[in-house]
Amino acid sequence: MEFLNVLVAALVAWALGAAYYMTLAKPWMKAAGIPMDANGKPMGNGSPLPFLLSAIAMLVVAGMMRHVFAASGVASFGAGLVSGLGIGAFFISPWIMINNAYAMRPAMLTVIDSGYAILASGAIGAVLTLF
Repeated sequence: MEFLNVLVAALVAWALGAAYYMTLAKPWMKAAGIPMDANGKPMGNGSPLPFLLSAIAMLVVAGMMRHVFAASGVASFGAGLVSGLGIGAFFISPWIMINNAYAMRPAMLTVIDSGYAILASGAIGAVLTLF
């Protein structure tokens, strides 16, 4: 049952990312420096690899969060949500900021990517405590 729990949490976080980044596609591409064609579509090969890697990453994050929650006694929906939001805000977002700062990337990229890290981690935490 725990594997199903982790799988569902990862899927929810991945789907949330799809919706989040579709909504913020233009500002994210501008902040990330991704060139766009005349129609506003990203230029490039359109490889599916980033989508596969992001799904694997969500599975890894959800699995580790399940382990941390079990070890620390996080069991209720509210505790899972708050713990997940905290992990996104205080563990993941600082690393995003450090990576972007050293790469001299715009602060808006950190804001957008950190927003997803916080929301997705909160969603994972909430889903992990549902069943």
